[in-house]
Amino acid sequence: MARRPGSTSRGGPRADRSGRLDPGVVTAPRRPKPAPEAALLPPTDSSLVRMGEFGRAQGLNGEVRLKSYTADPASIATYGPLLGADGRLIELTSVRPATGDILVARVKGVTDRTGAEALNRLALFLARERLGEVAEEDEFFAADLVGLDVVDAGGTLIGTVAEVPNYGGGDLLEIRPAGGGATALLPFTKAFVPSLDIANGRIVIDPPDDLFAPAGPKPPDEPD
Repeated sequence: MARRPGSTSRGGPRADRSGRLDPGVVTAPRRPKPAPEAALLPPTDSSLVRMGEFGRAQGLNGEVRLKSYTADPASIATYGPLLGADGRLIELTSVRPATGDILVARVKGVTDRTGAEALNRLALFLARERLGEVAEEDEFFAADLVGLDVVDAGGTLIGTVAEVPNYGGGDLLEIRPAGGGATALLPFTKAFVPSLDIANGRIVIDPPDDLFAPAGPKPPDEPD
């Protein structure tokens, strides 16, 4: 779940809400409803929420890196079987932190590097109904932000939301510029993101002038 500093609301991936968020909103993990018998659903079904995506294999014994989109990255393993984009049911038997929202996971039935490599870039989904009802008006699913238009206060299109990463210092919006080129990261705070309008598919930001400026030269004393 994406979060903005100072809130007391709770949730898993953020619930689908529109409008402005309170300046003090920050969310924390909330345990999901008990999982019923998992049913296969088409990955393009609008009732599905993207929960994470596998990366490269880790080691030789079946472990695989996993990017989690939940507020507490490790809570992705508490939802029971997840639906892979290819239609498979995926059961996470264990996860451990790597860095930020990246985990190292074990998957039921995967015991070697070859099996782990076959999971690379496989997205994981959960039926939205399994997440339960939201407790706060301003909760929303982080997955609902991905793909939204990003505009400034005057309505000029700036780009689209590519991801909502967290590298340990708070949630960020990764924005893909409308004109193409490298993405840029913007802190997901009230100061930079004053308004959300998820129902109409857009986010209003107050961007710094150098949002898409290339990174400057590395300081000579900074280690490689």
